[in-house]
Amino acid sequence: MLPKAEEELMNYLWELEKAYLKDLIDSYPDPKPAATTVSTLLKRMQEKKFVGYESTGKSRAYFPLVSKETYFGKHIQGLIKNFFNDSPAQFASFFAQQTSLTEAQLEELKSMIDDQLNRKK
Repeated sequence: MLPKAEEELMNYLWELEKAYLKDLIDSYPDPKPAATTVSTLLKRMQEKKFVGYESTGKSRAYFPLVSKETYFGKHIQGLIKNFFNDSPAQFASFFAQQTSLTEAQLEELKSMIDDQLNRKK
């Protein structure tokens, strides 16, 4: 998993899909980070194989190598393994009981689960 600062930058990159350093800096709220800070984060993320780039003259256009769905899917799998004894059922039970879901939201989740069950048949 990425540290918080890298994950924040990754969210901007997922949103933009492809971006130059200036575009990424502009995505941050004020006060914006220094260009050297964002460059350092991008370099680390390249080393970890989360970010790639294409050179255009002297500039680089950065793009994600990992989809948001894949990243957060692995994050959720880690939570289930580490905090719920590797039991998706315990996770689902905790989620349903400890969040303030409305009846309509619970029905929507039930419908999604039913759809997945029907696809597996």
